[in-house]
Order: sequence, then structure tokens, then C-alpha cells
Amino acid sequence: MNNINKNNQTERVEVMALFNYSQTPCQPLKFKRATGKEVEVTELLRARVKFVGGTAQHIFDCLAGRRVCHLQFDSASLAWTLTP
Repeated sequence: MNNINKNNQTERVEVMALFNYSQTPCQPLKFKRATGKEVEVTELLRARVKFVGGTAQHIFDCLAGRRVCHLQFDSASLAWTLTP
């Protein structure tokens, strides 16, 4: 499986997600890259929380087809990023 973020740089993205759904407090459904391309999340592999200072960073390892993507949600700024 390839990483969807080929340039290995953090990229700000717009994400459509479900909150408080089933057993997962947040589940990304799809995201839009800076190029305007929309990518559908086909499977959530793992969700975890990392605390940086007083801020929670929600990290999601997902599949978009056969490609792996790592999405991160900053609970303070409410910003989503695609990380390498």
C-alpha cells in the first residue's frame, strides 16, 4: 500500500467527518486536497489521540482505496492536515 501524500509534506485539507458516530467519536468520510481533488476514505484503520501541550491532536490512519493516508485534527484550531 502506498502513502497518498507523495510529497512527504504536511498539507492542510478540508474534511467531511461524522462526529459521535458509533464507537468512534469522529470518523473522516472524505477530504479535499489543495488541488481541489476529493478523496473518499474507504476504511478507518486506527484512531488515536496525542496531547501536545494542552491541545489534543486526533490522528486517523485511513485507507483511500488501496492507499494509506494519515489525517490529523487539531482540537484547538479545528484544522485538518494530511500528514506524511
